[in-house]
Amino acid sequence: MRLSCADEMLLLNGCPGVIGLAVVFAGEQPDVEQVRARVAERWTGLERMNCVLDRAPGDAGTRRGGLLGRRGRARWAVPGPFDPAVQVKVSSCKLDDLWAQSVDRPIGGAAPPWRLFVVPDTAHGGGFALALLAQHELLDGRSLVTLMRSLMDTSATPVTSRKPARPAPLTRTGLRAAGKELRAMAATGQALPARTPQETFTSVAVCELPAHMVRSARRQPPDGRGATLNELLVGAVAGALRAEYGPVPGWRQREQPVYTAVPCDLRTRANPGELGNTLTAVRVPLPVGVDGPVARLRAGQAALATVPQRAAVHADVLFPAAEAVRRTGPWVTRLMTGSGRRSCFAATTTTAMKWSGGASTFQGRRLVRTVGLPPLRHPGTAGFVLVQAGDAITLTAVSNARPDDARRLADAVITEFETWARTAETPSV
Repeated sequence: MRLSCADEMLLLNGCPGVIGLAVVFAGEQPDVEQVRARVAERWTGLERMNCVLDRAPGDAGTRRGGLLGRRGRARWAVPGPFDPAVQVKVSSCKLDDLWAQSVDRPIGGAAPPWRLFVVPDTAHGGGFALALLAQHELLDGRSLVTLMRSLMDTSATPVTSRKPARPAPLTRTGLRAAGKELRAMAATGQALPARTPQETFTSVAVCELPAHMVRSARRQPPDGRGATLNELLVGAVAGALRAEYGPVPGWRQREQPVYTAVPCDLRTRANPGELGNTLTAVRVPLPVGVDGPVARLRAGQAALATVPQRAAVHADVLFPAAEAVRRTGPWVTRLMTGSGRRSCFAATTTTAMKWSGGASTFQGRRLVRTVGLPPLRHPGTAGFVLVQAGDAITLTAVSNARPDDARRLADAVITEFETWARTAETPSV
């Protein structure tokens, strides 16, 4: 089975590529055999969860270097159903430690590149957690949510496999939009300041945000329509970078902007439960140079307003064209992935997700929080994921720059939220 264009680009991007989603429950930790039985019942029939990468002989130990396989490039193979005893384990550490230990360790071996852990952790308001880790080329963040929801006692959304779409004919308007987007994606940006590219440090931080603070922050700007979680996160990350690293011209003595990559789910109402990588990432300038938290939020909103239209160009023009052209050889995907391999392509990634559908339970235990893990990228970058389940809102930051940058950046993001909340709660004079 061929890798999609998105699969190949994630495989070749030179990063560890591990993503995660944990679901925290109240109550007593279940026996691991009970969890394995539920996983076997709900996931064994899903082709994507049984896939392994089929590489050329002697290439299995190379995480990112070898795309070529027996038929010209790596392929997904399904040797048989996965073994729940191999895939589902009890974690030997708490959730925050599991995230820190896993973010830079690719999931290798002969088994499908995902693992589900039962985490005996009383942190984050629960008694235990189920934590799913996967290689990004196998699953995207929306897939993780879909899979975890399918394990709940009541599961409504059917899980489906990815079906290749027929490319639509290109129009002049589509070609012009594609050219404009390609120029925007190729513009030079800046990486986060680090000692040297060879001397960077991996760090992970998980923080809980009070629901009342986020609700108040969402009322910003005061004379506007309010802000979405995604807009708040982009604005807060811009403020955090400014607080931690100072004005952008001082980073590298250059005038280039700082970009964030905003993942965009390309699923529609026709395929909400599709597994795989049905996504793209749109590159957006961060308003680090704008003075004032509210002004930065406005600037971030303006930049994000163009994202749906740009993501549609990716889905309707760029990806279909890439799928057609890359059949000529693996060099096409390497060429497409080349700019994304540089840390200056996007200094950060910013993702906001919601656990929709109301209350959930696992064997009668109530869900109290979800915790994400964004992928670790190149030296000089950081990643942020903000996830909401009911009133529980959790931020996870990962960094590949200075020591403990993830904690400092996460704290600075929360400071931006606190500032917005205070401004919204203060009566105007």
